[in-house]
Amino acid sequence: MSAVNDTKFKSAVFLLTGIPGQENVHLWISIPFCLMYVISIVGNSFILFIIKTDPSLHEPMYIFLSMLAITDFGLSMSTMPTTLGIYLLNSREISLNACFAQLFFIHLLKCIESSVLLLMAFDRFIAIRDPLRYASILTLPRIGKIGLVCFLRGVAVILPIPFLLQRLQYCRSNVLSHSYCINQEVMKMACLDIKVNSIYGLSVPLLTVGLDSLLILLSYVMILKTVLSITSHAECLRALNTCVSHLCAVLLFYMPMTGLSVIHRFGEGSFPLLQTLLGYIYLLVPPLMNPIVYSVKSKHLRERIIRAFINIRLQG
Repeated sequence: MSAVNDTKFKSAVFLLTGIPGQENVHLWISIPFCLMYVISIVGNSFILFIIKTDPSLHEPMYIFLSMLAITDFGLSMSTMPTTLGIYLLNSREISLNACFAQLFFIHLLKCIESSVLLLMAFDRFIAIRDPLRYASILTLPRIGKIGLVCFLRGVAVILPIPFLLQRLQYCRSNVLSHSYCINQEVMKMACLDIKVNSIYGLSVPLLTVGLDSLLILLSYVMILKTVLSITSHAECLRALNTCVSHLCAVLLFYMPMTGLSVIHRFGEGSFPLLQTLLGYIYLLVPPLMNPIVYSVKSKHLRERIIRAFINIRLQG
């Protein structure tokens, strides 16, 4: 960006980046990305369709799963235009307003997904600790209110981020290291003091994702304590098996996020390829894998999906 100190942010653009050093094979790289997006969007849409149309799946566990599918669908749609634009059309430019909008939705959906994973941990704890009161504690109206609170919390903490970025002037390098915009990178492009942005940008994940992860850990400590008190070995394994899908979703969500945050904070520029790969894993793998993991591990859901495919084939 050939900018000086009086450059107006509205006239500036950022340049997004694909995989460094692989520009000559971007068209080939676009093939797996297209497949990932198609599988992610179709998979999460199909999960939502099955849960919505099958009354037997209108239970707390599957309602929370539908919330997870909605956030994963939104994440795929938020990153797909710029990512495929780079690899298919070599379109790297993004205006600052578009960049701010994209990072708002990415961070908002990640915050909501963290909240949903916490709710799913609480769901598993109630189901194992007090199964007789499970349905009376997690009623559909109560789940709806909790979901609304999670959404409003995400909006409240993420909404200031684009406004804090909008007040800055950008006169440094305008090349971002990912094919999408995230707050940690964009704020470092500013030529003004970013202390407020940095403090707020660090506080938000600590008070949302960080707090959620601690509460999830606490939930599993309590789940493990409850399971170990069960005398029957078979019942103990059955109870733990109901948590496997959720544990996979938690690991898929938190591990790439932690690695990417560490690199952005302490190793910027040291591992460009690792940073790029973690960036894609951070946003593309959870929406891709969550429908697959839950479809494989949940017998009830798997049976409904197979039945739906059979019906579609018979009707065809």
